[in-house]
Amino acid sequence: MPYRYRGDIAHADVAFDAWSETLEGVFADCARATIEVMAEDPDAVRPAESLPLELEQESEEMLLFDFLNELIFYKDARQLLLLPARLSVGKGGPGFRLEGTLAGETIDPKRHRLNTDVKAVTMLRFSLARTAKGWRATVVLDV
Repeated sequence: MPYRYRGDIAHADVAFDAWSETLEGVFADCARATIEVMAEDPDAVRPAESLPLELEQESEEMLLFDFLNELIFYKDARQLLLLPARLSVGKGGPGFRLEGTLAGETIDPKRHRLNTDVKAVTMLRFSLARTAKGWRATVVLDV
């Protein structure tokens, strides 16, 4: 598991660290950790529906912030649990660009044991940084 939940950052919210050798990998790991807070078993989410996703932001850090909030938006607005099926993150335009596909399905209470209702990603201790081994992120979810 390329992420771990932390109880030492925010006591009323959910925090986690994620890491990967690649930028796309850390985005995917953060997405999975976020979905796991909302639904007990991300592996139970079938790729029944796919949606294209394109985002632009001034930094990789803010791109990750927007990306995770998109996952939460789709859960709230369309009742969809989505995970990245394909991601490409890199320089584009004046900043950074994410292009990819999200895949998942409508929430089915019979199949998806829901955990906590995530409202948003917060800026509290939010970070994304390149390390000697790749990339590391710290995320706090407002629940």
